[in-house]
Amino acid sequence: MEFRAESRFIRVSPQKVRLVLDLIKGRRAEDALNTLAFTKKSIAPNIHKLLRSAIENANYIGQEKGLDVDVDNLYVKNAVANDGPRMKRIRPAPMGRAFRYQRRMAHIQIVLAERNAKGAAVTTGSAEVTTGSAPVKGKTAGRAGAKKKTRTKAAGKKAAAK
Repeated sequence: MEFRAESRFIRVSPQKVRLVLDLIKGRRAEDALNTLAFTKKSIAPNIHKLLRSAIENANYIGQEKGLDVDVDNLYVKNAVANDGPRMKRIRPAPMGRAFRYQRRMAHIQIVLAERNAKGAAVTTGSAEVTTGSAPVKGKTAGRAGAKKKTRTKAAGKKAAAK
């Protein structure tokens, strides 16, 4: 089961948020909280608050639906920062001109999931990628040592031009 929390219209660039979210992706919820507590980025307290909200959502949904949710087994399955709307602003420039710039916003989403007791993630029927050893059509193994054809037209044109 997945538990999520979302924070929208945060006045920070999504690129700056992604720097912090990359620190916590795939970590246990408790480790992610500790990491965010000691991160010196200005967005870290907001993400810390959002992560605590996702954990509380897991507790609440577990109680409401009668699920046995172990908070110690929760991990950050996905953490995404998407673009929000941009505020267009104008900065005065020399000689009566104006330069436009944009104030960016971000929508942040954190998804928590529960790991098995063994440490493996709980799967919900996702497709697996298989890597077969079937040869790709049109390519053969014997081509690696083959010689390239020499260009005769280019050499003929150079000789004719002289």
